[in-house]
Parts: sequence; C-alpha cells; structure tokens
Amino acid sequence: MSETSETLVLTERHAGYRVLVLNRPDRLNAFNEPLHLALRGALSDAAADPECRALILTGAGRGFCAGQDLSARNFAPDVEPDLSRTLEEFYNPLVRQIRELPMPLICAVNGVAAGAGASLAFHGDLVLAARSAKFLQAFAKLGLIPDAGGTWLLPRLAGRARARGMALLAEPITAEQAESWGMIWRVIDDADLLAEAHRLAAQLAQAPTYGLALIRRALDASETNDLDAQLQVESALQGEAGRSPDYREGVASFLEKRPARFTGRKR
Repeated sequence: MSETSETLVLTERHAGYRVLVLNRPDRLNAFNEPLHLALRGALSDAAADPECRALILTGAGRGFCAGQDLSARNFAPDVEPDLSRTLEEFYNPLVRQIRELPMPLICAVNGVAAGAGASLAFHGDLVLAARSAKFLQAFAKLGLIPDAGGTWLLPRLAGRARARGMALLAEPITAEQAESWGMIWRVIDDADLLAEAHRLAAQLAQAPTYGLALIRRALDASETNDLDAQLQVESALQGEAGRSPDYREGVASFLEKRPARFTGRKR
C-alpha cells in the first residue's frame, strides 16, 4: 500500500478522546516528510474538535518511533546536508504544536523510541511504556546532537549526569530505568499498555480540559522562572481558570456532593 496521510497516521475516535497511531511499522515508524505532515494534520484536526479532550499517541507494530528515517538521507557526494532546515521546517513546528495542544497527550510507548522518537515520547504529558520498551538517544553515533527538544528535555527529566550519559554514550535505557529516573509516568506490562492508556484517556476526557491546559502552561513556565516570576504566572493563570464554567461546576458539585459534569471549555 502506498503511503498517504490517511495510512501514515491512523485515527481512532472514542467518546471524548482520540488515538493516533504512527503507521510505518516496516520502518519502526521512523519519520519522513510525509509522516511529519500526516501527524501534524492529525494533531490539528484533534485540536480543532471540541469533543476531543484527550489524545493517545502510539506506534503500529513493534516500535513507537525510531526517529528520522535515514533511508531518506541518501545525499549525493557533492551535496552538503542542511539539517537545520529539516528541524526548522518539520521537527520544531511539530514539537511546538504538541506543547500547545489544548488537551493532555498520553504517549503509549509500545517498543523502541529512538532519537527524535524518544524526544517525541518524552513530550507527552503522561508517558506510559511497555515493559519491553527502550529509549535511545542515538545521535552521537551519527555525529549529531539530540534534537526535537532533546537537549532541553533530557536534563530536566533525568538530571545533568544521566542526560549527558544518555547523549554521549548513545546507550539504550529500559522502561524500568526511565521510570526509576522519573522520565516517564509508569511502566505497564506489554499486554496491558493500550488498555491503561485508554483508561487514562477516558478519565482525562471527563476532566476540566481547559484547566488541564493551564496546568501544563504553568508547569512549563516553571522550568525557567524564579519563584517570584512563577507566582505571577500562577496569579494570571488562576484568574483565567476561575473564569471558566468548569470552576463553577467544580465548586457546585463539591457543595452538592455529586460528581462533577465538566464541559472542558474555556467559556
């Protein structure tokens, strides 16, 4: 079957959430330009749907994403590669789009996540990994640096020493290591991975979605703010949250001792 936007990223619609499946299993779901465009299109479509209040991202076959498809890097001897163009046109816009999603993203890592594929996984709000999964920063083996936000993510997730070890040695780490280092939310038995991802997505789909998006913004801001600046961020974002109908519903449901019925909307 030829690759099209419909086949490169499969979309499953469920009540309140969607599942996006990277679908190049013969290439371990490695990125080429069509896959970039298909994923960005699927993310945009989900973000524009008010009924979609959570996302699951996973991979078809035995891998999550092997990063860049090097078979697309068959340069002629006299051609000097311009990898900065690839980042500016494809990877960087994808990362920014993920970070600005209006709903939580669950990454269900079902196998190897290598290079930019590992960075992609780590950008998830909740990262679940199958027990057999592995994370690999393979860039050093190619004379490159971690990209797709990798140099920003690794020290924040794993700490300075482990980030440098992963980047310089290009050795895989297991799902259990990633969990023990605080890089992912949870390790799940392989057979239960997608069921747990669906359970969390269904839970998030009933939550105050706009408030969850504000939580992400606040936590992201805290990465570079000092305490006083972060207090200002909290004040501004809490003001926005308090004006949402979900805040009123949360208070009312608490006082009336009943389950909340959140709409997820800003206004």
